[in-house]
Amino acid sequence: MGGRLLRGLLLLLLPPPPLRVRLRMHSLECVQPSKRPRRSLMAPPRIGTHNGTFHCDEALACALLRLLPEYQDAEIVRTRDPEKLASCDIVVDVGGEYDPQRHRYDHHQRSFTETMSSLSPGKPWQTKLSSAGLVYLHFGHKLLAQLLGTSEEDSMVGTLYDKMYENFVEEVDAVDNGISQWEGEPRYALTTTLSARVARLNPTWNQPNQDTEAGFKRAMDLVREEFLQRLDFYQHSWMPARALVEEALAQRLQVDPSGEIIELAKGGCPWKEHLYHLESGLSPPVTIAFVIFTDQAGQWRVQCVPKELHSFQSRLPLPESWRGLRDEALDQVSGIPGCIFVHATGFIGGHRTREGALSMARATLAQRPALIPPSPPLIQ
Repeated sequence: MGGRLLRGLLLLLLPPPPLRVRLRMHSLECVQPSKRPRRSLMAPPRIGTHNGTFHCDEALACALLRLLPEYQDAEIVRTRDPEKLASCDIVVDVGGEYDPQRHRYDHHQRSFTETMSSLSPGKPWQTKLSSAGLVYLHFGHKLLAQLLGTSEEDSMVGTLYDKMYENFVEEVDAVDNGISQWEGEPRYALTTTLSARVARLNPTWNQPNQDTEAGFKRAMDLVREEFLQRLDFYQHSWMPARALVEEALAQRLQVDPSGEIIELAKGGCPWKEHLYHLESGLSPPVTIAFVIFTDQAGQWRVQCVPKELHSFQSRLPLPESWRGLRDEALDQVSGIPGCIFVHATGFIGGHRTREGALSMARATLAQRPALIPPSPPLIQ
């Protein structure tokens, strides 16, 4: 009671506040402020794809989208109902429509013939795109920049974008579109590809429960993990190896005057692909024949460069008389003390020291048959 009387006396004694302040006080007392809507209460974006039997391409497309911040909480809507698909923010692998402006990424329509090369001029790949390839084409640079913690303008993003398509996504595109890897009958069956493993997550024909929802979630987890593992390898192993090969090529004349032998600062790095790519820019032009490096035991290896990236034939194999020999027997035949072995096919050999490995490479170069220049044409 006394408190109310005291407040009343104070209001009578104090001058009234300005009109603007009084209006504000009145509004605060009478009107509750509207609460700002929380993001967690907003409906998450919806990614639409088809239901039923699932395949690697839409599993990968959905998994890649969910790696982006704007789709990380997206609901996956698996249906073929046009009305339900129309309500989705983005639709992949269903709907018979390719319209990137409206985020519709299907490849099954008869009119669709797009490839990475046709949609991204300058890219060499001419495999018809699946929903995975379409999502990667339109979101790949942004996704990789996000995962790598850099900007889309970073040259590493462009390099790894191409690498991940050529060595991961293109295979999914080809398998889903029924494009064979080779002409004629294969010599053996490939049954453990990513697409094959995703397919096996579907219910078998004779399982009582034919629900595919749980299997599709497992498929997305599978392809997501493999995509991230591959990207991690290329970022932290493949890219640093490129720098080692660049340095080795720059120092090749200090290793041997021929310029045909390079020395890697660290053994075990994946060097072949980088060598083929960088070798074409050497000046003066030269074809590298041997790579020397240390193995895990600290001993030295001399490895012949293959004729092609995936070839088992060497540009210049170690001498036939050395092949299959070891230790003292190899020392006697080669005339180089300290040899460890030469493989039976001659593609690689070992020595205890750097100088010994270098001597094995130099001796092979010296024994190389001389190129016979073509005879001038006879003048009649």
